[in-house]
Amino acid sequence: MAVGQHRPTQLVIDCQALHANIQAEVSRLKADCELFMVVKANGYGHGAVQVAQVAKDAGATGFCVAILDEALELRAAGFNEPILVLGVTRPADAPLMAQSRISATVADLNWMREASRYLKLTVPNRPLNVHLGLDTGMGRIGFRTTAELQAALNFLGAEADDFNFEGIFTHFSTADDPDQAYFKQQVAKWQEMVAILPFRPRYVHVSNSATSLWHDACNGNMVRFGVAGYGLNPSGTAIPTTPYPLQPAMSLESELVYTKRLRAGESVSYGATYTAPTDEWVGTVPIGYADGYERRLQGFHVLVGGQFCEIIGRICMDQLMIRLPQNFVRGTRVTLVGRNGQRQITLQDVADYCDTIHYEIACGFTSRLPRRYVN
Repeated sequence: MAVGQHRPTQLVIDCQALHANIQAEVSRLKADCELFMVVKANGYGHGAVQVAQVAKDAGATGFCVAILDEALELRAAGFNEPILVLGVTRPADAPLMAQSRISATVADLNWMREASRYLKLTVPNRPLNVHLGLDTGMGRIGFRTTAELQAALNFLGAEADDFNFEGIFTHFSTADDPDQAYFKQQVAKWQEMVAILPFRPRYVHVSNSATSLWHDACNGNMVRFGVAGYGLNPSGTAIPTTPYPLQPAMSLESELVYTKRLRAGESVSYGATYTAPTDEWVGTVPIGYADGYERRLQGFHVLVGGQFCEIIGRICMDQLMIRLPQNFVRGTRVTLVGRNGQRQITLQDVADYCDTIHYEIACGFTSRLPRRYVN
């Protein structure tokens, strides 16, 4: 997809905010605990390579991604730190991961058996770093019983030339919930399973952002720091208080490219779903659902001149229209996410209107939107 460099619409990423969030978390960790920055999904829409550099400068010692290609992108950009792929990869890619020093998540014994065959054929004497994933209640991937885990440990012991047992981890599904009952069940299951380990690998980790913020006693010796690093509360609004202020790093800005005086009774956009009740000023903004600005945001608002302006009519693929309190000159700044004058629109505000979570909104902005890095 072409990047819209010749259009006045862009995501603005505040590197100082990123740095402050990550450094604040690093400063809370115990001396033996490391922070791996999670930069999957293009750094939650913020730009993976750029975020990784800021995170490294702020004290991150490694990175987590979701798919192998995201890890390879970081290696191609010159990052030599440990990288863990959190999702399940193909056993056939085990040699590539070993050669690139990229750590694999292992969720079942058959994966290791198949990966071992590929490693023996292509990269003997270059073991693949693996982290055993335990399913303690997330229900996604991982070993579910002590018997399954013991079988995997036995295999690792017998195939030490192919694998380096680098880590073990789980993922908590309700660490961002004020009700801790299910969280405690997962903690108990985790403790039951790791009790059978003959030794602890280099990395023992359970903490995503929510766990580290609100259950830091569980941190182990590595934290997978994700959405909070981008200045977003992992719970949305369920747990409003965090140990330090989170500084949102992402803003979305555009400009008015056209204004007109709409007469009472005239309609706007596809389906003529909006008809002006009185004469009013209308502005056109060059952004639409092809940029990830959701069509369902009709009726929401943007900021122009420090004032909330309603989105009227259906949002188009590339443009949307807003009701203006007065006529503004072409080129006037429009803020879709961020601060404008004394008012602010947050990603949480957008998510609430769409009945979703801010993660989805941030990750949904497409590559057609250029990212501009400031501070």
